Amino acid sequence: MSQKTTETTAPSPKKTAGAFDIRNIIGALLGLYGVILLLAGLFGDTASAKTGGINANLWTGLALAIAAVVFLTWARLKPIVVPEHVEPVGDDPTRPAPRRRPGDH
Repeated sequence: MSQKTTETTAPSPKKTAGAFDIRNIIGALLGLYGVILLLAGLFGDTASAKTGGINANLWTGLALAIAAVVFLTWARLKPIVVPEHVEPVGDDPTRPAPRRRPGDH
């Protein structure tokens, strides 16, 4: 008797953009600026005469830190999935880049 073996292949894990996701980059920059402004608001001169008694650095830093958390959470919850295979783009005469010559590879 012959046994048929069926190959069961587990679906390969989907690749995500990871650190190259623009939301991660924006979130990191907003977070960095937010932390700098939070520290300036806590330990620096509040310049309350210029801002009408409001610690602008503190509140702006807090807003930037919250925006950073939103961006980073968004990127974590809904990651961008990179397709496994992308067809190469043919020569487009409207493209501003140099055109491919017929013999080039």
